Amino acid sequence: MRSDLFLKPTQIDLSVCIADKEGIRRMNPQRFAMEHLDAIVSIDSVQHLIVGYKDVRDDEFWVLGHMPGMPILPGVIMCEAAAQLTSYYTAQAGVITGKILGLGGIDNARFRQAVRPGDRLVLVGKGVRVNRRQTIFGVQGFVNGSMAFNCDIIGLPIADKVGVPS
Repeated sequence: MRSDLFLKPTQIDLSVCIADKEGIRRMNPQRFAMEHLDAIVSIDSVQHLIVGYKDVRDDEFWVLGHMPGMPILPGVIMCEAAAQLTSYYTAQAGVITGKILGLGGIDNARFRQAVRPGDRLVLVGKGVRVNRRQTIFGVQGFVNGSMAFNCDIIGLPIADKVGVPS
């Protein structure tokens, strides 16, 4: 169990917006139902820290089926949001250029509380290994100041950016 916090939730200023959805789209190729970040609020390139969030909505594709009458954000979507956060960091920081960072693996995933529509899932990523061949980020997700999940995201350059929608 990862008990060390990269940032205390009280240290995070959610009123700042470095990148909104349009800014995220300039760095990340995901579109439509697969966009799982709403804002980037902080980047510290010295410590390889990035903070963003996903506002969980009641009109998302998974709500009706996961779990009927008691919608709970699937863990795989939390991990996808974490991967999109780390992908944004590597693109913005110029770690990889001309390529798309793909999800190469997920390690040490732990889900600690249910995340539901109406929640804001705040994501904090810290780079453990950040280079052009492979990235490894620890990511912690919080709802109302409590850790909802954590995982390690492994990123690999998978394709040229040719054809990525703008």
